[in-house]
Amino acid sequence: MTFEQEWAELRSAAAQRSAMQINSAPAEGGGGAGAPDLVVNRDDLGAIGNDAYELRTRLSKDGDHARPATFAAAIALTNGNFASGSAVLKVHDFWQKHLKTLLDSCAHISNHLDYTKAQHAKDDVKIGGDLTSISKLSEYMK
Repeated sequence: MTFEQEWAELRSAAAQRSAMQINSAPAEGGGGAGAPDLVVNRDDLGAIGNDAYELRTRLSKDGDHARPATFAAAIALTNGNFASGSAVLKVHDFWQKHLKTLLDSCAHISNHLDYTKAQHAKDDVKIGGDLTSISKLSEYMK
């Protein structure tokens, strides 16, 4: 069997699977009627946000231990005319770049979950206020 034939068969099988999934009813517990299948509590959001913040704090400290020594080694090797000096400097720069990306991601997760938790609390207060006014109307209509 050639590559083109095998590729055509795989594409055809994938298209059939997609068509079957799109045109089928959801499995038990699927969306629509019944009990909700996604529940998030504000305490859960706060705990996850706190974990992300703690991870960022620890990572910012622990992820920076080797930076000064790595940089000093790269400079010493480069000044000693060793070709590996530039490679060590690349490793140093690569680590710093990815460490910053990871720290930013942890901060983003923490901030987003804190915001989400606060927004859910505001939404709950608003909905409670809206329902209170409706219940007062219902009392008058009896």
